Amino acid sequence: MKRIDIRYGGHSYSVGGRELADLQNEIETGLVPGGSVWIRVNEGEGIRRDAYLLITPGTPIALIPLEGEK
Repeated sequence: MKRIDIRYGGHSYSVGGRELADLQNEIETGLVPGGSVWIRVNEGEGIRRDAYLLITPGTPIALIPLEGEK
């Protein structure tokens, strides 16, 4: 997996070096009733700038996997 693009709150973020299934599992595990989870993402392009997204039940989020060259 090259990276996973994330759409959250009308902005674009990305995660590199992770598999889609692992990120989905991390989010689902944190969303037990009443739960939430913070995920570390990259904000912008080029130079890495960490951002932390708080995911709670009902938070709209899109995970878009981008495959690398094979």
